[in-house]
Amino acid sequence: MTQALDPRDNPDLIGHAEAERAFLDAWKSGRLAHAWLLSGPKGIGKATLAYRIARFVLSGGGEGGGGLFGGGPESLALSPDHPVFRRVSASGHADLKVVERGWSDDKKTKLRTEIVIDDVRGIGGFMALTPAEGGWRVVIIDAADDMNRNAANAVLKVLEEPPRNALMLLVSHSPGRLLPTIRSRCRRLALKPLPEPSVVQLLASHRPDLGPEDVAALAHLGEGSIGKAANLAAEGGLDLYRELVGLLSALPRLDVPALHAFADRVARPDAEAAWRTVTELLGWWLARLIRAGGRQGRGMSEVVAGESALMGRLLSAADLERWLEVWEKVTALFARTDAVNLDRKQAMLTAFLAIERLARG
Repeated sequence: MTQALDPRDNPDLIGHAEAERAFLDAWKSGRLAHAWLLSGPKGIGKATLAYRIARFVLSGGGEGGGGLFGGGPESLALSPDHPVFRRVSASGHADLKVVERGWSDDKKTKLRTEIVIDDVRGIGGFMALTPAEGGWRVVIIDAADDMNRNAANAVLKVLEEPPRNALMLLVSHSPGRLLPTIRSRCRRLALKPLPEPSVVQLLASHRPDLGPEDVAALAHLGEGSIGKAANLAAEGGLDLYRELVGLLSALPRLDVPALHAFADRVARPDAEAAWRTVTELLGWWLARLIRAGGRQGRGMSEVVAGESALMGRLLSAADLERWLEVWEKVTALFARTDAVNLDRKQAMLTAFLAIERLARG
C-alpha cells in the first residue's frame, strides 16, 4: 500500500459526500457537536474523513471562505500545500492529539491489542488547554472500538463535560462495542461501503503499477473497502486468492501434495501476512458460497474464472446449513490457532479437509 493511502496524508475523500455535507452544515450553523462518531466497515475512509475534518477545523474553516453572502465553505478539503495539512501529516500540530493503540514493548516491535488508560489519560487536560494557534483543539481516537473499559470510562468523563472549542472524533468499525453512554454523547456519521467503481478509481490512482484486470479483481475482493483492497494488493492477496481457488477447484478430491506445499508456505514463521490474508480469504470465500446458495447463484460475479461452476458443484453436494457449519468451524479453528499458537500448517490442512469431506457428499 502506498503512503498516499495513509489517512494522515490523504487529501482525497470519495464516496462520502453526504457525511461531509452533514459536518459542513453543522459547522456553518454555529452549533457544532463537541463529539462525532464516524462509524462503518474497516477501510472505507472513516479515518481519512476524521483527518479531513481535523485539518478543516484547525485551519479555521478551510480555504472556502465565507463567500460574498457569507455562505461558508463548500468543502472540507485542504490543499496538501497548506501549512496545517503539512503539520498534521508530520504529526506536528500542537492542537491535534491522536490516540491509537500503543506499543506493547520497549523495542516497539508489536502494538498492543487495545487502547489502555495510559493512552487516553491526557485527553481531558489537552482539550481544556487554550488552543496554541487560537482556534480549536481536536482529538482523534482511532479506533474507539479498541479502548478497554478503563480507557472508555476516562473518555466518557471528558464527553460529559466537554471544554469549549474542543472537538473529539471517534473512529469506530463496530459502534455496538462502545459504551452506550459514549454513543449517546456523540453525533453519529454512519459511512457506507464504497461503490465498487470508487474503489477501482482509488486503487488505480494509488497503485498505477497494477493492471486493469487486477485492479477490478482487488476492488471486488475489497467489498467496498479501499483499505482492504489496498492491503490485499500490498500483501500479494490476489495471487493467494487465485491459488486458493485453484486448490478448491480440484474438489471433490483435493490435490494433496499441492495443498501441503501451500500450507507449508503460508504457515512459515516469516509469512505472517500471507497467513492472515489466506485465513481471511478462505473464510470470506465460504461466506460468499453460502450467500450464493441463498440467492440460487443469482448476481454471483466471478473474481477467478470458473468460480461459479465450482460453487455450483459444492452447493449441489450439501445443503446450506451444512456449509454454514463448515464456515463456522473453519473461522473458529483459525481464531483458536492464532489465540493459543496452534500449529498453523495443521490448521490449514484441517480446514481444507473439512471442506473436502462435505464436497464428497
